[in-house]
Amino acid sequence: MSELFDAVDALVASRSALPAPAERKRLRQAHGLTLEEVAATLDVRRATVGAWESGKTEPRPPQREPYAHLLKQLARLYPFPTTTEGGTPAIPTATAPAVASAPAEAAPSAPAAANAPVPAPAAAQSPAAAPRPARGSRRPGGPRAAAAHSPAPVGSGPYAHGPLLVLDADDEQQVTGYGTGGLLLDVPARSLPALVEWVLAEARVGAEMLHASGKDADPLLVLTAAACERYGLPVTLSDAERSAGRLPEGHKAIKLLERAGWKLTRRGLGPWARIYRPVTGGRRQCVQLCIPSWNALDDRSWGHAATLEPAELARVLGVYAHRVMTPVGSSAVSGLELMTALNPPTRASEPDQDGKRHSEHRPGSLGTQALDPAPCEAVDGHPVLAHLPRFHIRGPEERLFEEAYDWARDLTDTECMQPHLVGIDVNLAFGAAANGAVVGLDAPPEHVTGPVFDPAVPGSWLVDLSHVDLSRVKVAKQWRDLEGGLLPSPFTPTGERPEGPAWYATPTVAYAVELGYDVTPVEAWVRPRSGRFLDGWYKRLRDAYVTTMADLGVAEKLSPGEFLEAMDGYKGRDPELGIVVDAVKMTVKGGIGKLQEKARGGGWVPGQAWPALARPTWRPDIRAAVISRARINMHRKMVALAAATGRYPVAVLSDCAVYTADGPSPLDVLPYDTDGKTVPGSFRLGVSPGMVKHEGTQDVLWGVGVLEQLAAEGKVANLARYIKTGEVTARDTGE
Repeated sequence: MSELFDAVDALVASRSALPAPAERKRLRQAHGLTLEEVAATLDVRRATVGAWESGKTEPRPPQREPYAHLLKQLARLYPFPTTTEGGTPAIPTATAPAVASAPAEAAPSAPAAANAPVPAPAAAQSPAAAPRPARGSRRPGGPRAAAAHSPAPVGSGPYAHGPLLVLDADDEQQVTGYGTGGLLLDVPARSLPALVEWVLAEARVGAEMLHASGKDADPLLVLTAAACERYGLPVTLSDAERSAGRLPEGHKAIKLLERAGWKLTRRGLGPWARIYRPVTGGRRQCVQLCIPSWNALDDRSWGHAATLEPAELARVLGVYAHRVMTPVGSSAVSGLELMTALNPPTRASEPDQDGKRHSEHRPGSLGTQALDPAPCEAVDGHPVLAHLPRFHIRGPEERLFEEAYDWARDLTDTECMQPHLVGIDVNLAFGAAANGAVVGLDAPPEHVTGPVFDPAVPGSWLVDLSHVDLSRVKVAKQWRDLEGGLLPSPFTPTGERPEGPAWYATPTVAYAVELGYDVTPVEAWVRPRSGRFLDGWYKRLRDAYVTTMADLGVAEKLSPGEFLEAMDGYKGRDPELGIVVDAVKMTVKGGIGKLQEKARGGGWVPGQAWPALARPTWRPDIRAAVISRARINMHRKMVALAAATGRYPVAVLSDCAVYTADGPSPLDVLPYDTDGKTVPGSFRLGVSPGMVKHEGTQDVLWGVGVLEQLAAEGKVANLARYIKTGEVTARDTGE
């Protein structure tokens, strides 16, 4: 009798219900399982599981029942969305081909096929809110994990599938596009030209403009190593290619693009490549490529992003794209491009007598023409300095030196008796300094002799500030006596007191007046046509930073103690969002740095122009104003703290200050009362830009040892450089 029951069970099992082939693939990828893992578990070949998912064959006993059981369990974890927000049936984006019968080497010219994925409205996509993708234990080079717990977006719109796709290929050369919000797309293109055509014609990838007078963001394709191989690109660049930053002109992939009518920008086919056709009929055709294995995602800005699974990488870049902008290069390049995207140089005019609109200058922008800097603002080798002798070295009376702090001093006897060194770091210091900065706009600087200083006019001023005495200054409009020798000078990056006339940006000279001293400029280069060009840029980056920190559990308006507790290990709560935070910070710092991009490449000769000079955003005066404000903001807070508590910094490096203290916490440096209030105008703990966080704590004995170690080698140690980790690298010691 038992044999009959077994036979009945086997008969039922032979007809176990299975989802559609496309849904089988979606469930496997949603859990991060590879074909190899499923095949090994069911004791079949990898190709067999692939055939089940493609519908070529159906599972048979004895594997059918356990396979059905696996899919049933996965379906409970990752239920398929049955309807959209509007109540229309949803289509599985992971399995429906975007083009049903696209030719192998040509781009489809017809609209999206009837069974193509139904896209979602751009506003409905929220990659940051989506849970982290599942991690699959795959072998290297195998298929990547897809986003879990997050249905693919469904809806309509030209950019329904978000700003970017991360492309990955499996062992059967099938390419999958991983998008934001858990989106998965089958990619039918079999060549690089066909891929570009497909993205522009079918994929619905891109992002809307950030300003009404701007332009939409080009779709971004991120190619994994497997995708590079699939499309005829090397997985890594050779030493020569890495040095050049691109593939050679005669490479097969470049020839294929040229034959298909596509062009590359001046930077060629490198880690960040822009493939385009000239605008025709007002239609822009451009696709951006990012190739992590070619070091597109520099670990200084993007941490370990290049090693992430495709779904995880799509989430990281998607969050950045939605909150900042679709990346178009390094974080510095993106930071610079964001300035123009938020403050475009032109706008559409009012209709003329024929009803046509024309492009015209947009007030408040930098315009479309590059401007020469004032001679004092130009970096060495700039064409405006071509008349100088070749090896002439300019001093402060010839050149504007507005840089961040790098200052340190010896500890006093009293400070040596305290056990701890505590570092505090200003959040987004250069971003906070950019907020409200009045800078010159679209007119060249005007030279003035014997000017009367006006703090409202941006420019560069030749003035003697050596008479400013930090032992007696105005704090909150009241004269206060301080230990001037324990504070850095606010007028030089080294913190040394100036010795005579020097060039300064407007904020630096205005601070001398604020401290209670008269100033008499000798000459100036001023920019009467001015505005707050960077305000929108700051707000965009501030919101991105604060929102992402809130996602990591560090919210605004926390008490000092709650803030320090929330900051403890905050990146570990979601390492991918931690990458985004660092990328936002580097976007701020790099964007300001790009305003004074120097010449690069072996063929440049001093006195000749380099490509960056052709940009309206090559503006060393704006960079100088922001850095000046950041340094002055830092000094103002240190003065306020010293006046109220008698505490003085022992080292300052850019936006980090180190103090001695009786305890290891910033609360042992910064006084807070029971109501959570601290010294007005000084440092405050919090997540907002301009507020401070804990950078690190070390023993005073450690600090004394570092000072002695580097002093023995003839070097001046800045403890702020090592306070975070306590490690002094071989580069610092000269070993």
